Amino acid sequence: MAQLVGLIVSDEDEFRKQVGRLLRSGPVPISVIDERGPREGTPTDVVIVDIRADASSAMAGIERLRAASPGAGIFVVALTGDPDLILQSMRAGANEFFVWPPAEDVFQGAIRRTAARRETTQGARATATTLVFFGAKGGAGTTTVAVNCGVELARLSKKATVIVDLKSGLGEVALFLGVRPRYTLLDGIDNLHRLDREFLRELVVKHKSGLEILAGSDQFDRPGASDGGAIEELLRLLARQYEYIVVDAGSQINSCTVAALYAADMMFLVANPDVPSVRNAQRLLDRVRQLGACGERVRVLLNRAAEPYPIPPKQIENALGHPIHHTFPSDYKTVSAALNSGVPLALMGNSDIAAQFDSFTRRVLDPGGEAPPLPTAKRGLLGLEKLASIW
Repeated sequence: MAQLVGLIVSDEDEFRKQVGRLLRSGPVPISVIDERGPREGTPTDVVIVDIRADASSAMAGIERLRAASPGAGIFVVALTGDPDLILQSMRAGANEFFVWPPAEDVFQGAIRRTAARRETTQGARATATTLVFFGAKGGAGTTTVAVNCGVELARLSKKATVIVDLKSGLGEVALFLGVRPRYTLLDGIDNLHRLDREFLRELVVKHKSGLEILAGSDQFDRPGASDGGAIEELLRLLARQYEYIVVDAGSQINSCTVAALYAADMMFLVANPDVPSVRNAQRLLDRVRQLGACGERVRVLLNRAAEPYPIPPKQIENALGHPIHHTFPSDYKTVSAALNSGVPLALMGNSDIAAQFDSFTRRVLDPGGEAPPLPTAKRGLLGLEKLASIW
């Protein structure tokens, strides 16, 4: 599903905050422009206009917005549902009319209609599918999964694919792929004003698989709390240049991770079959729901799963209240050899874990495909009683 770009037009900070959360909480991924008017050169798909304070004078503004973004869905929010006001708004160019506060199901229905209309009328416009990988804990194998998915996407789809290392200081994507980048993510977010196709070509380094790499920062304090907006803008700009964007977001939920989660078409939570990882995964799933980054887009990946399972997959699903999307086997020797050689698993020859990455990536490319069955669960060292005592 292609990401939409949303714009909120209001003088009230609380309105922008609440509507921004509403936009980002639905099943359709929306990147929200954080400003009070349209940005030149940034096409918008959804425009939310606050006419609660002065409805009569707002009509001219709606007409200007319609002229500037003829293909956008313009949503008007008013204090009352006066029929004359609704008629005026529609004549000015609005597509939808809501009384404050809008009902969430009705609002999301309007978003889905706008997305469907955009796919029909603007399907030729290049958009990316953004996949964000984040870990239940450090060392869960998030980078391994993200890197190999990126390589397989580039190999199987033959389409422009980039992987973004979002971790500060200790990003390892370039190391896993055996490349030495000249520039990093910071060079991108510090130069957003000149991030065109030519400049981007200088920032990334291309792997022999076809995957392009925007390397992680070598600074421990950046990207930091103040860079969340820049990360969201960077991902929006990358979506014009690539068809697949893979993000290694690490295991910390900060403003930059949140920006990536809001931009994601699919979020993959990488967990291991052990108590700390399952506990953290449950808390992270709750946090994603609290942030309003729609839980429908979250997929749980079980990594380093080998029998006898410390916690069987079915018990993990029960504890998380979320199905396991895919399971990767435990193969330390093969993964370690790939890491130390800088050659991804897909390019090292046949192995069970390489076959699993191939299968997983084909499911990403064809979401309607049939999912492989989970491994047969055996009762491990920790039972349901142990899990129940943790939460």
